Parts: sequence; structure tokens; C-alpha cells
Amino acid sequence: MNKKGQRGSIGVGGASAYGSTDIADWRPEDNDFWESAGKIIAYRNLMISVPSLLCGFAVWMMWGILTVQMLNLGFPFTQAELFTLAAIAGLSGATLRIPATFFIRIAGGRNVVFLTTALLMIPALLTGIALQDTGTPLIVFQLCALLSGIGGGNFACSMSNITSFFPKRLQGTALGINAGLGNFGVTTMQILIPLVMTVGLFGTFAGGSMTLLKDSGWILGKIAAGTPTYIQNGGFVWLLLLVPLAFFGFFGMNNLVPISPNIGSTPAAFTKVVWLYFLGLVTSVLGLYCYLPKPFGLGLLNMWVAMPLIIVGTLLAMKVFAFGDMRANLERQFRIFSNKHTWSMTALYIVTFGSFIGFSNAVPLAMKVIFGVQHIQDPVTGVWAHSLNNPSAPPVLAYAWIGPFVGALIRPVGGWISDKVGGSIVTQIISAVMVVASAYAGYLMMQAYHSATPEVYFTQFMVTFVVLFAASGIGNGSTFRTIGVIFDREQAGPVLGWTSAVAAYGSFIAPVVIGDQIKAGTPEMAMYGFAVFYAVCLVLNWWFYLRANAYVKNP
Repeated sequence: MNKKGQRGSIGVGGASAYGSTDIADWRPEDNDFWESAGKIIAYRNLMISVPSLLCGFAVWMMWGILTVQMLNLGFPFTQAELFTLAAIAGLSGATLRIPATFFIRIAGGRNVVFLTTALLMIPALLTGIALQDTGTPLIVFQLCALLSGIGGGNFACSMSNITSFFPKRLQGTALGINAGLGNFGVTTMQILIPLVMTVGLFGTFAGGSMTLLKDSGWILGKIAAGTPTYIQNGGFVWLLLLVPLAFFGFFGMNNLVPISPNIGSTPAAFTKVVWLYFLGLVTSVLGLYCYLPKPFGLGLLNMWVAMPLIIVGTLLAMKVFAFGDMRANLERQFRIFSNKHTWSMTALYIVTFGSFIGFSNAVPLAMKVIFGVQHIQDPVTGVWAHSLNNPSAPPVLAYAWIGPFVGALIRPVGGWISDKVGGSIVTQIISAVMVVASAYAGYLMMQAYHSATPEVYFTQFMVTFVVLFAASGIGNGSTFRTIGVIFDREQAGPVLGWTSAVAAYGSFIAPVVIGDQIKAGTPEMAMYGFAVFYAVCLVLNWWFYLRANAYVKNP
């Protein structure tokens, strides 16, 4: 075994032909290799991957907070239009995870993480510019939300990359750290954006301030109406992190040649990534155009039809328009779809990550709509009015970060526990908890939405959603551990990416379902529906992995 390159790259035979960033000899299951050379390389790549993924989550999910502040500042959009911004970002990010699932094998981990991190600068910059003016058309914000999906797509390739670096016995812990700390991007965003909006952080470059028309808030409490606010900083601030992270990704990470055998030159690898992301954006736009109501779309398809069509359309576009060695490589990775466990784990990951990301995206604006106004019933007609401002409303931005923070913080713990006792038993327990918590959350939302003093239900609401976030965070780690046990090293990465892609549609589903049910006056029905789904998946998990004659006993 020879050590090549200044950053500890390893090769055998002709390994030097790959350059100092490429590693030709990689045997993490060999304990001598792991202790002597592999461990330090794996953890270095993990250390760079985590903050890059964190920024990806932040840019992707920032619309959950930005839309709340746009409402407070009087941007001329309806609540339904603002809900669509979070939904567009969610759908785009989920769809881009489909091609991102297969990036590592065709382009190499270092190349992919660097480029996908650098691409996040585009939506961050454009969003900051768009937010400088309340007269910016809605379609511009919709474009920014669409491009923010790049951050969502990055999760699939990041997880596929990290799973290749670590031995199976450390899969739950390593993936839990990468995903869990990466998920802190949601919390970081929910804390950082309200903070940077309070000061002219970038001077004249970022433009002037706007005046709050309604009370807002940040981590320390309420911000009164009339306060100057720099909402555009919510986009610009990410450039301060993305520039150095792109640098570290390019010069500090590695490509694993056994995992990515036909990378080609670095520009060629970049071309593959950009092309496949472009195809994902095209199918996202076409699907959204068929789904969104006029004047921004045709309004022909409902969500449950549009979403599977977009998934299938993206896979077909990749198959048809892939070029060169990409085509054969993708066909090889598409073999995961013939394995029944790919589909069972996809459903289980929707329970965990789909819930985490969906609630992260939908709950802040839902809190504003449910608890920010008084709900008054006309004693004569019986009709409810939901427009009068609630002076006792809790400041949404002071509380919205708590649930995602708990879910992200506990995620590595879920992976660690699952390494010890087995992933499926942990998934079973948290699924049962989520059935009960989701049903109770629905009950509380119903009570609050039919009360002139909805704030009296807020504490119970927050505690219940913290339980949901905590359970989903633990389950994120447990499902990753199960995937690492069931699939071999070649398929584990693509399966991780695929399951995360489908589950990420939770970021699209939750804002749409909760928003629609609030509009219909029955917000509880959304949560009752989620509870039913969790119960079905609880049975599925038992049937596949826990019963006496399970397909794969785990444990």
C-alpha cells in the first residue's frame, strides 16, 4: 500500500494516474487498512461534507421562514401564494435528489460535493436581490424557490458519498452524523435569518431596509411592528459560508475510484452533474406548470398525480438523455428498483425524513396562520372569520426553530442506538409514537383554529410537534442503519439517495396538504391523514423486518 499525494490519498498499481485527490485502494472493512489510513481520510471527508450539507438544507428550506416575514412586511401575495413558494422549493429539491442519487458513481464524491455546494450561490444571490423590493413579481420568487431545490438535491449525493467511506459497523453513526448535523441547516436557517434581518449586514450593496407592518420575532422574542428589517439578508448571508465551503470541498475531499471508476476529467464530471440537474429542473418545471393554478400554470393535475408523474418523468429523462458512459452507469444503478426492499425502505424513510422536512417547511407558516389571528364565529350565520389580528399571538420566528433543532440534534443518537440494538426495532417504536403524536397535533390544531384565543393551545402544540420532530430524527438514523444492513456496498449508496429523494417530497406534500386543509377550515384532517400513514408503515416495518419469518430479520 502506497500513500500518494499531499492530502493522504492512497493508491495501488497505477493509482498515481488518478491524481492526488483520487483514491484507488479503498478497503474500509479491512481493520488494519481502516486504522492505519482509512479512518483519517473518511473523517476528513465527513467534516467537510457536514457543513456543506448544512448549507444545502438552509438554502432549500429558507422559504419556510422568508414567507412568514414577507407576510409581516406586506408583500402583495396571498397566504396560498406564499404556501406555494415553500411547496415549489420542496418539490424541486425532492426531484433533484433523483439524479443526485446517482452522481457519486459517475462523477466522484469530491467533484460532486464541490460543484453542488458552489451551485447554491445562485439561488442565495438571486433570492437576496429579489427580496430587496416588495414589487418583485411572484414568478421571480417562484424561480428562486425552484433553484433553491439544488440544496435539497445535495442531500442524496452527500449521503451516497459518505456511506462509501465507512465500514458497515459504523454506517449508522457516520450517516447519522452527516444527516443529523446536516439537518441542522434547517435550525441554523430558522435562527440565523431572523437575526441577520435585524441589521444592515452588507451595507449599501444589499439595499435599504423595509418596515414591519406586523409583529415579527427572532430567537429572543418579539420584534414590534414598525421596526426596520433587512429581509434580503436572508438570501445574501449564505454566500459568506458557501464560498469557503466550496474551496474546502475542492481541495480537501476525495474521489473513491472503486466507487467511481469512470470519472474522467474534472470538467467532464462537472458536465455530467450539471446536465442531470438540468433535466431534473426541466421535469420539475413541467410538473409544476401542470399542477399550479392559473395564471402561473394550467391547474390540470392535483398533487397526487403530478408528483408520481414528475418522478417517472425524471427517471425517463435521465435514461433517454444520458450520454457516453453515463448511460451504462445509470442502467447499472437502476437495478435497485428490482429489489423489493428498495420500496419498503422508501416508505419507511417517508415516515421519518419525509415528516421531518415536511413539518420543517410547513409548520412556521401554519403557526402564523393558526395562532397569529383570532378565529371568530358569527353567532347568526355560524360562519368563521379568520382575519382579525391576535395581539396575544406567540412570535413564530422565536419558536419555529425548536422542533427541527431537536430532530437534527437527536438524529445521530438514533443512528448510534440502531448500531447497538438494530434499526428496525427503533423504527417500530418511533412509528408508534408518531401515530399518537400526529393525531393529537391534529386535535390541537382543530381546537386552536376554532378559538378566539388560539394561543392557549400553543404550548401543547409546540410540545407535540417537538415529540414528532424528535421521533422523526431518531427514525432517520434507524432507517439508514437498516439500509446499510440490507444492501451491499454498491447498492447502498443509490438506495440511500433514492429513498431520500422520494421522502423529500414531504417538503412539497406537507405545505400543500396543511395549507389546503387550513383553507378548508379543517387543519386537523392533514394530521389525521399523516397518522394513518404512519400506522400503515408500522405494520409494513413489522412484516418485512421484525416478524418471526421476516424477509430480513433486523434484529
